[in-house]
Amino acid sequence: MANEHMESLYQTLMQAADLLHQQVKTSYLEAATEAGEDLTAGTINVQDGVPNQETVAKLTALFKPVKITDFSAEEVRQALQLILVKAIRLDAIEPNKQVTPDAMAELATFVATTFLPQPAALTVFDPAAGTGNLLFAVMNQLKAALAVPVTGVGVDNDETLLAFAGMSSQLQQLDVALYHQDALGPLAATDVDLVVSDLPVGYYPLDERAKQFATAAKSGHSYAHHLMIEQSLRALKDGGLGLFFVPSTVFQSEEAAGLTAWLTSSAHFQGLLNLPQSLFANPAAQKSLLILQKPGAHTKQAKQVLLGSFPELSDRKAFSEFIDSVRTWAAQNLA
Repeated sequence: MANEHMESLYQTLMQAADLLHQQVKTSYLEAATEAGEDLTAGTINVQDGVPNQETVAKLTALFKPVKITDFSAEEVRQALQLILVKAIRLDAIEPNKQVTPDAMAELATFVATTFLPQPAALTVFDPAAGTGNLLFAVMNQLKAALAVPVTGVGVDNDETLLAFAGMSSQLQQLDVALYHQDALGPLAATDVDLVVSDLPVGYYPLDERAKQFATAAKSGHSYAHHLMIEQSLRALKDGGLGLFFVPSTVFQSEEAAGLTAWLTSSAHFQGLLNLPQSLFANPAAQKSLLILQKPGAHTKQAKQVLLGSFPELSDRKAFSEFIDSVRTWAAQNLA
């Protein structure tokens, strides 16, 4: 790894998670969460004699040389991201709950800085936060790019993933509020500046609750990602921006007509950008970045919707040219 400083933290957390995984007999993700919580607390949590004294001694020795304030928030997040990759493999975590690649966070951050004027502060919301990796990456990058305070709000219905997110936010010393709930229930966030989410794809099982949304299916189960897009727009302040990673076929499904009708009446549909195929092992799983803006006093529907494909990130010349073309588009369509 290029960052040996970050790698040292990763190695410490991984060894601690390995020890706890053997002792506590939980999932690797839960063991990793406990390791991070122990590091934050500065003491080893023991319940009913577990972990045993020998393991407590090993964990104490592991954590003793680590001063978490010596690491940047991004170094902490990247170390935890590597832990997550191991947890996904060992725990066989389902695809909808896996880690969003950092490249997607970087692309979202670039689009956010293109659309949002220089703010005094920002609040970022992810209604499908999971372990918080995407939310925290975007928060860290926006803080670095704009030099303003950035707060976060995350929602997820998976308590185990959210516990990891809570530990991660504490280690990174981020200003984040996390809620364990159904993202389609009463809103946990209102008047946010930015929504960024890698939306789960599939059907939402609660048909009666789905009927509260204009994007609900006329019959049968509704697409969860359609409903969550609509819910997210409700959370945005006027003029706020919604960035959603969705299937590239989002407007080709049987329910696309309902989504399109709602978008036309309720949001500025500003862009749809295909992500590089190299980010996805299966071409059928390719995603696009959907760019929506909640109408406000200083916003308008772009004369020409931003359409295209992000080039491969490894092609620096093509990527630089693409960035320039987006900035030119913004000057012509958003000014």
